[in-house]
Amino acid sequence: MSPADYDAWYNTTRGRWIGETEFSLMHRLLAPRPGETILDVGCGTGWFTRHFAASNGWNVTGLDTDVARLAFARAHCRNERYLEADARALPFADASIDCIVSVAALCFIGDWRLALSEMARVARRRIVVGLLNRQSLLWREKGRDGGKGGYEGARWHTADEICEALSALPLANIQVRSALFLPGASPLSRACERCLPSRLPWGGFLVAAADKQP
Repeated sequence: MSPADYDAWYNTTRGRWIGETEFSLMHRLLAPRPGETILDVGCGTGWFTRHFAASNGWNVTGLDTDVARLAFARAHCRNERYLEADARALPFADASIDCIVSVAALCFIGDWRLALSEMARVARRRIVVGLLNRQSLLWREKGRDGGKGGYEGARWHTADEICEALSALPLANIQVRSALFLPGASPLSRACERCLPSRLPWGGFLVAAADKQP
């Protein structure tokens, strides 16, 4: 899928609902303060990076290794910036960026624990990581047997797995939430999303948040 086609999916009915639902949950858990710096690890075409920039001013950076997707992101940037770099070796000093986010990027990184460790190293205040949830209807529909479509080759995590990984790092106050309990964008899906609390661990989109220990 080309970067343009990938980004355009977020303009479809299902894509817009999924993107906005994921962003809303991540932004709520991140709770960025005015003027804080944010790094989006594995930003791809920059859809989420642009949304974070729109909500938090000029201090947002997207990072990825995909040159084509970065070119698309730069061509459509608002007030953010983009860097080509590896999530497993972030080119930043310890505790140099206030908040680190990552939206489903770790699902496509073999050594995802190393990338998570790098995020914890660079964060000054908080990290929020979005993952694909293996204990969900979405996994049953899109994740089994190697995955389908854009989910092909993705790793699907569990809440226990991500909590264990975060607990091994200099992080505290770990929270896990989920969203997108039904895979589609039907009226029933939207109604369930409004009624079901994000504390339930069965949504297709799993989000873990933690504070950096002083």
